[in-house]
Amino acid sequence: MSVVVRVSIQRCKPENFTQLCDMMMAALARLEPGLGKLPGLMHFYAGADQAASSLTNVSIWTSLENAKQLDTYQPMLDLGREFVAKGAVFERPVMNYETLWELPQ
Repeated sequence: MSVVVRVSIQRCKPENFTQLCDMMMAALARLEPGLGKLPGLMHFYAGADQAASSLTNVSIWTSLENAKQLDTYQPMLDLGREFVAKGAVFERPVMNYETLWELPQ
């Protein structure tokens, strides 16, 4: 089965990184209840790279259609505006990668 890997990246100034990282940690409580109910979600990760002053959301979906649910998922959109207000710059468009191969565990 081919899956879709969705990657959203935000960058910031180094002086804003800690605050945005804290916001990302707090975002779980707001996102988890609804994200868990979205059809086709297999995994969702949030990550931070202090050296690059960058934060990311990476999610794994059963189809492109399911991955694109996040384009209109209101809690995510609301949080995005809050991150931008604190200095985050999102790379656009959000990337939805259809997998070409997978290394089994």
